[in-house]
This record gives sequence, C-alpha cells and structure tokens, in this order.
Amino acid sequence: MNTIKPICLSVFSALVLAGCGAQKLPNYKSLTEITAPVNIKKNKALTETQLKHWNQYDIVKDTVPGMSVDRAYAELLKNRKSKKVIVGIVDSGVDIEHEDLKSVIWTNPKEIPGNGIDDDKNGYVDDIHGWNFLGDIVKEHLEYERIIKDKSLVDEATYQEAKKQYDKKIADAEGEKSYFTKMITDVTNADKTIQKQLGKGVYTVDELKTVESKDTLVQKSKAIVERMFSYGMPVVDFKNEVQKQIDAKDELLKEQDKFDVDYRKVLGDNPNDITATNYGNNNVTGPDKEEALHGTHVAGIVAQLRNNNIGGDGIADNVAILTVRAVPDGDEYDKDIALAIRYAVDNGAKVINGSFGKAFSPHKNWVFDAIKYAAKKDVLIVHAAGNDAKNIDYYDNFPNDSEDKKTEISDNLITVGALNFEYDKNIAARFSNIGKINVDVFAPGVKIYASIPDNKYRFLQGTSMAAPNVAGVAALIRSYYPKLTASQVKHILMDSGVAINMDVVVGGNPKDMRAFSELSKTGKIVNAYNAILMANKMAKK
Repeated sequence: MNTIKPICLSVFSALVLAGCGAQKLPNYKSLTEITAPVNIKKNKALTETQLKHWNQYDIVKDTVPGMSVDRAYAELLKNRKSKKVIVGIVDSGVDIEHEDLKSVIWTNPKEIPGNGIDDDKNGYVDDIHGWNFLGDIVKEHLEYERIIKDKSLVDEATYQEAKKQYDKKIADAEGEKSYFTKMITDVTNADKTIQKQLGKGVYTVDELKTVESKDTLVQKSKAIVERMFSYGMPVVDFKNEVQKQIDAKDELLKEQDKFDVDYRKVLGDNPNDITATNYGNNNVTGPDKEEALHGTHVAGIVAQLRNNNIGGDGIADNVAILTVRAVPDGDEYDKDIALAIRYAVDNGAKVINGSFGKAFSPHKNWVFDAIKYAAKKDVLIVHAAGNDAKNIDYYDNFPNDSEDKKTEISDNLITVGALNFEYDKNIAARFSNIGKINVDVFAPGVKIYASIPDNKYRFLQGTSMAAPNVAGVAALIRSYYPKLTASQVKHILMDSGVAINMDVVVGGNPKDMRAFSELSKTGKIVNAYNAILMANKMAKK
C-alpha cells in the first residue's frame, strides 16, 4: 500500500470528482465526532438484545463503538430514494432460501432457470443466483500443505517457509488438542454447576449474572461460563465449535495418511490453469447447507431485512446479494478467487466482500489482475484483515492489494480490522490483525448477530464479520450516491471514520498497549453517519 500521505480531501475532490453530474442533494450539517471523546463510559453492560444490534449504535449516544447506522437512517436518509446495489459475497456459500435473505438474493435477468442452456453465454450454465466454483467440494488442504506436496508451485524460499509452518503446526497440534479437550470438560462441568444453581437446563447471559455464591466451585464455574458466553454462542454451540477444533487437530496429526487426497479431482479442474474456466455448478449454497454458515452470516450482516422483527438487521436497505461460492473448509485456491471476483464484476456487483485469507498465494498475480479488473469496472472490494493477531505489514495475508506491502496496485480495495463492543482499552478485538500500512480501518467484529442456515441466527466473531459491516456501509453510500466511484467510496470510508484517541490492548495481551492510531492506516473506525455526510458533500462537488 502507498505509504505517502493522501492528499487533503478538498484537493482530492477537485481532482477526482470533476464530471460528477449536479444533482439536488440535502443540505446536511458538517461532520461530527471525528475524534471520539475518551471520557464516555457505559452505564451498565449491554443486554443480549442490545448486543444483537451493537454494530449499528452510535459511539457517543450509545457508548459502544458501533457505526452510527441507526442515526444515519433516522437523521440523513429518511424518505430518500436509493438505487439498488448488487453486492458480491465471495465465500463458502449462502443459504438463499433463508427467511431473512431470500427476498434480497440476486437473480440473473439474462438466464432462463432450469433450461440447461447458457443463455447469457458467459460460460456458466443456469447461473441464476451466482456460481459455485467448488462444485461438491467441502473440505480442502491448506495452501502450505499443497505447496509441500508440489514444491514446483513456488520458489525454494517459499517452500521452506511453508514446510516450517507445517512442521510447527504438527508439533503444536498435540498440545492444542489437549487444551481444547480440557476446555470442553471444564465448560461441561461448569455448565452443570450453573444449571443446578439456577434450577434450569438452559439459561441466558442475564440469568447467569444473577448467580451469587460464596462457594468457590460456583464462582469458578460462573467465570468459565461467562468467558464462554463472551464468544457469542450458547453452551451447546460453543462445545460443538471446540470439538471442530479437536477434530481438526486429529486430522492434522493424521494428515500424512491423507496428503495424497486430491479434493479437486471431483471438479475435473486444474487449479494451476487459469484459462480453464468451465467448472463448478450453479448450486450457490453448496452440497451441505451447514457448510454455508459462514457465507450466510456474512450475507446477513450486509443485507438481512431491516426492521422486520426477525433475526438481526442488515446494514444496507436496498441491495441484491450475488453469491459466488469459492471458499472451502481449508484454504481457497487463487484461481477460484480470481474467477469469483471477475464473475461478480461481470454480473454487476458494485461492492464485493471477501471474508477469507491465507498466508501463501502461489498464483497471487491472478488475484492481483482480478482486483485491477474490478478497479477498471469501478467495483470496490472489502477484505478482512485476518484473525491471527499479527502485523500484516510484516506477515503475509492474501489476498492483498500490494506486491511489496507498501505500494497499492489499485485504489479499490479496503482492508478491515475488527472491533470489540467495549469502548475502552479492549476496543481492538484480541484476534484482529493490525498494520499501519496494510490495514485501512476497523469495524465491529465481535459478537455480531446475523443469519445462519435453516432460518437460524447466531453471534459470530472475526474480521470476517468486520468486513461485511464495512461492505454494508459501502453499499449504502453507492445506493444513495451512485455517481461516486469505488475509489471515492473507499476514501470516504477511511476519511470519515471516527478516530480513537487512546492506548489499547493489542492481540489480547494486556502487556502490549499501543495507541489505537498505530493499528491501521487511518486510526479510525467506520462511521455510516459521517460517511453519508461526506458522500453528500463530495457528490455536490
């Protein structure tokens, strides 16, 4: 990414906005709360109902670092007309029949459903709601495993780094398996103790808070369950997620026996040949609906229906979700990501969300070319910074928009770190990657409530959740100000954010305290209210 300081907004506007047609726009007041006050404090902990909506609250009014979405709708967008924006979700698949999403799923107007003909002649037969580049694949190897299996994909230095990471993973797997196994045992026992105290088998966070006892076992159990609840899921779901980690460690320890498994074979595709594009199918949910959990949650953050009294509320109110399935349980292939971006672009997406990433990218140039192609077509890409608590100015995190981690290849990709809901020293999510050069902004990414398959909803966390929050705001801007370019929208999201002027805990380590301003290029958190104000001002010019 470019390390040179951006030109001031007035000059930037004069250079880039020339030719934006004049239109009758509201006379809003100037931007507010560019720097968040450091003296605001929550009066009491958020209830579970409030947590389901915290990403849309206002940092001053509600004392949580939300994106002021509710305020933007109430004060700036009420009774205004907007244009529908297509948002591409490149992910694990989306449950397109979900009650809170089915009315906002994109439909290809150039295809006749079910006739087995490529009506729009784009190479994909019956791509009614998008395309599935994975076919029936669910699991996949990690990229460093594929590199070890075929070292011809990379140079010797990259191969050695991949082998180093693999060897460390194997060495750590046994200890991590023991840790997770003990975690399940501890949570199970603590849950039984709390059930006994409350006299009920299922309880809420608020009910847990009522438990008071001088008994050491009860106190310890309460602390364990409180920590479990902080992950944003009930006991059963938490144990299931931890069990998945145990199963993953088991698979890793047995990986030598599975190294020759070629998951890709079922596609009949060569992932090292970018010219062969006729593979996959039109089942954008995927062969196993449960495996579409991640993508369905991401889509919900952007677009689940607002104010319908079910589930959560999406950020954007006039969008169509175009699904491109390209992210398996494992590492995505560069080829699939490159083609997925191009597919979304060619079918009208103006914003693309990418909540995925990996440490190695043998064919990164294919993805770079796709990002530049999106830039030429005026498409903004929003990408998750990653969940390794690392500084990606120094560690690789693909895809990105810079070959040297300094100079951007284009100006249409924004990288997003994750915020916690607490406006204090813990505001940066403990897992979030950081980077003064390579992370642009931060957005809500802990305890985000949204849709999952089979008409269900869940709290999830990760930069995977922070990115679609920003993609939703980007879609909101492009919906109400369609003449603004992808580059302009990117800079609005960055420049209009609210600066956090305090030292914060980094990587969950209380001994590592840094100025929040050092964790990203802007030192800001995305704010929809200010973004609309700035978009309005820029559009007038």
